Amino acid sequence: MTAPGPEPDDVPGLEPGGSVPPGDTPPDAGQTSGLSHPQPMPSRALPARWLAAVAILVLVVAAFFVLRALDWF
Repeated sequence: MTAPGPEPDDVPGLEPGGSVPPGDTPPDAGQTSGLSHPQPMPSRALPARWLAAVAILVLVVAAFFVLRALDWF
């Protein structure tokens, strides 16, 4: 994989080994990360519904085992 910037051999101001002399700035490179537009906030209603459904399921299973232990089922 190559760097997104210009070829290091073709950039003026670089010293042998690729370092930059004091007072000089390295060449700009294109940014390859980041979002192209703001992402929408996810809805909190769906996770709340799933949490309620799981809680009801846990209560039903727990009630089944309690009734089973008391020999009512």
